[in-house]
Amino acid sequence: MTVTLADVAARARVSPATVSRVLNGNYPVAATTRERVLRAVDELDYVLNGPASSLAAATSDLVGILVNDIADPFFGIMAGAAQTEIGGQEGTGRAGGEKLAVVCNTGGSPERELTYLTLLQRQRAAAVVLTGGALEDPDHIAAMASKLAKLADAGTRVVLCGRPPLPDGEAIVAALAFDNRGGGRRLTEHLLALGHRKIGYVAGPAERTTTRHRLEGHRAALGAGGFGGVEGVGLGGAGEAADQELLTVHGPYTRRSGYEATLELLRRAPDLTAVIGANDTVALGACAAIRDQGLRIPQDISVAGFDDLPFSVDAMPALTTVRLPLYEAGARAGRLAMGTEAPPPGGIATIGAELMVRGSTGVARVG
Repeated sequence: MTVTLADVAARARVSPATVSRVLNGNYPVAATTRERVLRAVDELDYVLNGPASSLAAATSDLVGILVNDIADPFFGIMAGAAQTEIGGQEGTGRAGGEKLAVVCNTGGSPERELTYLTLLQRQRAAAVVLTGGALEDPDHIAAMASKLAKLADAGTRVVLCGRPPLPDGEAIVAALAFDNRGGGRRLTEHLLALGHRKIGYVAGPAERTTTRHRLEGHRAALGAGGFGGVEGVGLGGAGEAADQELLTVHGPYTRRSGYEATLELLRRAPDLTAVIGANDTVALGACAAIRDQGLRIPQDISVAGFDDLPFSVDAMPALTTVRLPLYEAGARAGRLAMGTEAPPPGGIATIGAELMVRGSTGVARVG
């Protein structure tokens, strides 16, 4: 059933003219009234510029790319690559098939993520690309599944890039998921082969899929090597096991988090011989903390990261990390969004991760 402006007015208990004023923003409306109208719009999933039933035949030239933080190279590289494909490298103007790619910065907020999807639905977006890990919250997952299903029903092509598929993946064209578990496992296996037994881990936010998958790979390597682990703890906490002390500190994917968490790890385990950062930015913070304590890398403590961001090879020493093909994944997501590449079998593809061994890791010190 098509939702009309009159339906919204009835739900919000205002006149249709008031709804129009709120949505067009061309007339002052009391804040409480405006909020009531917008809530009714969301509850009824009212779509501007025509009824939802006609959107499949009337999508716009707009494509939305959702990122957590455009300033983070992890997201910037994927978004830039996708935008290149979406914009049409061989386009010749208005008839060239180009689309307008708009990058939406969520700041990691689940509410903002849903808001952008609603706005893109109202603009009849031709496609939506969601990048990076997902929030592991049942309510948010359900809300996302519902919103993406409505977008797909309206003719919008939905592509996930660097994000695992939703439980019900029928709404998406494709999900390109990075092998975060495999990468995390290979990185820790590398450190174990160098003789490291006291390994600190600076993890990302506990509620993110990327964090969990990388940490699971790390702990799988420890388990296979016969070394136990403990549950993750936040800044200020600690964990211990009889034969193997695995300290895990959660925090944002930022340099500051890496710095503060590494100081915490060194306080908990002065005999630490290696630190793994949840990403390269975190690992750089870990390097700074280690140097500020008068310790050398890798002679005293080895450091490793994840993602192989452009600056990692220029660190001193160059950072051992796990390379994710961010540009390639973003470009592929862009082609899938444009319909110029066929989706993978079953709509899901796992993108491999490659261990890059550099100077920041070495043989564990003895004594």
